[in-house]
Amino acid sequence: MSTEPAGVAFARRMWADDGASRGLGMEALVVEQDHAVVRMTVRGDMVNGHGICHGGFVFALADSCFALACNSRGAVTVAAGADISFTAPSRLGDVLTADGRVRTAYGRSGITDVTVTRESDAQVVAEFRGRSRALPSA
Repeated sequence: MSTEPAGVAFARRMWADDGASRGLGMEALVVEQDHAVVRMTVRGDMVNGHGICHGGFVFALADSCFALACNSRGAVTVAAGADISFTAPSRLGDVLTADGRVRTAYGRSGITDVTVTRESDAQVVAEFRGRSRALPSA
């Protein structure tokens, strides 16, 4: 019998069905209640005309981590909005790690912060804040 909380198992099932994150090469390293860590390597098809990782891919990494963290309570939870601040560039071959934590959950709403770092030097690449909304039970 698993000792994993039901919400964490729910988030893992959601991740298993997430073809978008899988297609971008993302790997879930940690899935705990209110916390997730996801890693992605910057590929050639993710680099823009300036030779840096397109911000949309950094956002997608942070958003996928956000989804895991805020769904770890076991309710179907979706994004109500999100903001990102890019703080440093990442380049071809960089391994990026997103670390997300639910900061607060109130009613069906929540706020989750995600920090994206470059593994080679621990440089913060982006800070993301997601606002979530749990959908009503059927």
